[in-house]
Amino acid sequence: MRLALPSWAGTLAAKAAAFITVMCCALAALLGVLVHVSVTNQTVGQARDLALSRLTDATTAFEAGDTLDRGASLDPAGLPSSLRSLAVAGERGTMVADNQGRPTMWAAGPADGERALAVAVDYSQSARTIEALDTAILWSSALAIGATLLVGALAVTRVTRRLHTTAQVARRITAGDLDARVDDPRAKDPGRPQDEVGAVAVALDSMASSLQGKLLSEQRFTADVAHELRTPLTGLHAAAELLPPGRPTELVRDRVAALRTLTEDLLEISRLDTGRERLELDAEELGALAVRVVRVVEASGVSGAAVTTGAEVRVVRDARVETDRRRLERVLGNLLANAHRHGRSPVVLTVDGPVVTVRDHGDGYPEYLVTHGPQRFRTEGGAKGHGLGLTIAVGQAEVLGARLTFTNAPDGGAVATLTLPQTPPAASVLPDGAA
Repeated sequence: MRLALPSWAGTLAAKAAAFITVMCCALAALLGVLVHVSVTNQTVGQARDLALSRLTDATTAFEAGDTLDRGASLDPAGLPSSLRSLAVAGERGTMVADNQGRPTMWAAGPADGERALAVAVDYSQSARTIEALDTAILWSSALAIGATLLVGALAVTRVTRRLHTTAQVARRITAGDLDARVDDPRAKDPGRPQDEVGAVAVALDSMASSLQGKLLSEQRFTADVAHELRTPLTGLHAAAELLPPGRPTELVRDRVAALRTLTEDLLEISRLDTGRERLELDAEELGALAVRVVRVVEASGVSGAAVTTGAEVRVVRDARVETDRRRLERVLGNLLANAHRHGRSPVVLTVDGPVVTVRDHGDGYPEYLVTHGPQRFRTEGGAKGHGLGLTIAVGQAEVLGARLTFTNAPDGGAVATLTLPQTPPAASVLPDGAA
């Protein structure tokens, strides 16, 4: 099993801080060990040379029969046994050991018989020097690690802040705000070297501009085509009304009506794409509004939906919301029309507070629609239509500030859930743009 790490451990700043800390600790440990070993060897070497020099003087005095200097004696009580054995064997050696609670540098050599001549040199000052050095190394290492970590954190924070800004802009573009730009000032200055973060920001801004241009071109094309079709369709509709009664006339009128509906849907989509719709807010009872929408669908059909069996309205918990009645009726009407056209009875519209669901008992929504949402001019499974009804419903729901989701019921059937906001959006956004 992998160890679950906290969410902050995955950030670049945390990883950089951990890397800097580990590298600083490793470098401080390496330098500390090198300095400690070097100074200790030097200090011990000086004490050893002094002890051996005094041992030489003591040996000369002992062989001449003179009195031994202070610190030199035969078989002293504190002499380490290993060093005494070395001296008795005829070798000279040194060793640091405690003598009466004080660190002492011992030097010993052979004397007459089974005795050892030894010299004791006080090693306390040297030991304190090494201890003070170790303490200084620890404190300086801690300060160096802290200072390096602080400077590194500041440097990394500047980079991560720019990355966060770029990520926020990318999320805004994903949400549909194609005017969002990073506008990194470092990338705009030709005199400054271009770093990787600036290159990403420039690439994102360039992509957003290109995408925005293509989408605006498509929107203008859709609006222009719909406008150009409007006039000849109006004349065609008037001419179809003058045809004599009969089956051919009914077919012509039906196709003309379908073309007019498609044209009006394209115009509505083009207006929604501009994001310049205006809300007209009013207080509405959801239960009564749902009943009214169902009656309209049953009486005339919405978007050409053939209604054979009326939808059932269930009010679990009525709610009074402040919304745009016309747009909300349009959303619910399109959902009911889609349920009647592509699903099977019974179709149920349920009001539960600010949540309205429309469910049928057909084969359910296609997988692509549940995953990615409705896409214009795309249908699957031999279904008829242009995919514009649900697209318009999603667009109008966004204008209302509502959330429209599409799922399939476990026991079969498509379920569309409209969640109205607790706080309505601004009543006036921008005037309708010319589409």
